[in-house]
Amino acid sequence: MTTTDPTAHRPGRLEGAVALITGAARGQGEAEARLFAAEGARVVLADVLDADGEAVAADIGDQARYVHLDVSKEDDWAAAVAATEDAFGPLSVLVNNAAILRFTTIADTTLEEYLQVIMVNQVGTFLGMRAAIDPMTRAGGGSIVNISSIDGIGSKNSLVAYSSSKGAIRSMTKTAALELGQHRIRVNSVHPGGVFTPMNGDISKDTFDAAHAQLALQRSAMPDEIAAMVLFLASDEASYCTGAEFVVDGGWLAGDINPFLPGAPPAPSRR
Repeated sequence: MTTTDPTAHRPGRLEGAVALITGAARGQGEAEARLFAAEGARVVLADVLDADGEAVAADIGDQARYVHLDVSKEDDWAAAVAATEDAFGPLSVLVNNAAILRFTTIADTTLEEYLQVIMVNQVGTFLGMRAAIDPMTRAGGGSIVNISSIDGIGSKNSLVAYSSSKGAIRSMTKTAALELGQHRIRVNSVHPGGVFTPMNGDISKDTFDAAHAQLALQRSAMPDEIAAMVLFLASDEASYCTGAEFVVDGGWLAGDINPFLPGAPPAPSRR
């Protein structure tokens, strides 16, 4: 009879992978970095929040590093990719996670405010994909995961810049998938909805959940729930997935629950 040694090493889902994750100093990017490391990847966390990023990388341990990266700057991208390869070897996974969010109506949005969002969210993703092509090609392939949003598929009032940038990410992902498949590089987009992160400002989880009570799951998401999808797309489990959009939104895009019609669940209890 064969027995399994409980202390034996079990390879993680990203064993041997080298990943660069932007916006990884906190929130969703931090959750992705921690999960990737737990699944065997060596991870470079990139952000402009240096103290936070350094602290997270140190807490993860030897398989993590932090680099300063303003995603809107070409030189920063070149330096970050070089630092990743110097530390851990060929880049195999890129997660374009960094983003900023502004709530202003079209009438009240200045050109400068609009372009600030576009430069980080849209241009940052473009520069990241471009910077990853050569190293991933040399490595024999890889996976690029672009974080879009449900607001890249639909939109809301006061999100003209954010929705524009996230819609562009959705489209760029498909173009990149068509161009990079020949290099064995997969490119997919993830479309979260209602994630409880510091991006949402000073608001409690209960209050944030209450704002999502009309959803099928009647709550907002936690960063780990989005990170699980990103992990899947980064791994070999998604080996035949490219150019696709993966929605993680608690049923947001399915529609709203109408509490006045049959079939509506009771209002969720609040602690």
